[in-house]
Amino acid sequence: MLIIPAIDLKDGQCVRLRQGLMDDSTVFSDDPVAMATRWVDAGCRRLHLVDLNGAFEGKPVNGEVVTAIAKAYPELPIQIGGGIRSGDTIEHYLNAGVQYVIIGTKAVKEPKFVTEMCKAFPGHVIVGLDAKDGLVATDGWAEVSEVKASELAKRFEQDGVSSIVYTDIARDGMMQGVNVEATVAMAQASSIPVIASGGITNMDDIKALSAQAEQGICGAITGRAIYEGSLDVAEAQAWCDQQA
Repeated sequence: MLIIPAIDLKDGQCVRLRQGLMDDSTVFSDDPVAMATRWVDAGCRRLHLVDLNGAFEGKPVNGEVVTAIAKAYPELPIQIGGGIRSGDTIEHYLNAGVQYVIIGTKAVKEPKFVTEMCKAFPGHVIVGLDAKDGLVATDGWAEVSEVKASELAKRFEQDGVSSIVYTDIARDGMMQGVNVEATVAMAQASSIPVIASGGITNMDDIKALSAQAEQGICGAITGRAIYEGSLDVAEAQAWCDQQA
């Protein structure tokens, strides 16, 4: 299981939100490339970037920062989400050196778009499913749909989606622990590997997820916990490697 540090970008800075609220953000650094260096030095094997402004505006806003991080670490797999709503945007990011693009809102509103993008960019598409009480939220979590996250996961099973990033919105940024039960249910709903996100606070969460890894959980995204020091990236990754 991979421990994947999150770098959330807002107005060019590295921040963390609570429950996705843009006006409840904590700035952790005004140098996202230096922050990427910190996690690379700690031994991370993948980075999770989010263009928060892009998620709300529906188009990339912090693209230059993303490109700068990708250029600084050309060998490191990077996944980017937030405002990815067109093939041109995906092509731009892949050309910039990003390995995976995360389709969120558009995956819910136009599932066919995922099918088309998986054909155009095989092996590079991740679907981001952000759920509140099991229902998918879109548009930077501003809207909650009537669509069940588990049913949508099944819909993408045949498309060649590389993985699903599953976020429990109620837990995100709250340091209250990961929703293991919901993550396992998502992993069991389809054959697509699941990356857990939201609420990961300490080693207990990593151990609880890792114990269920064989259900199809391939990674854990962590943000506030590693910035505030309640989880150590190197320790967590070493522990997961030992279990494997």
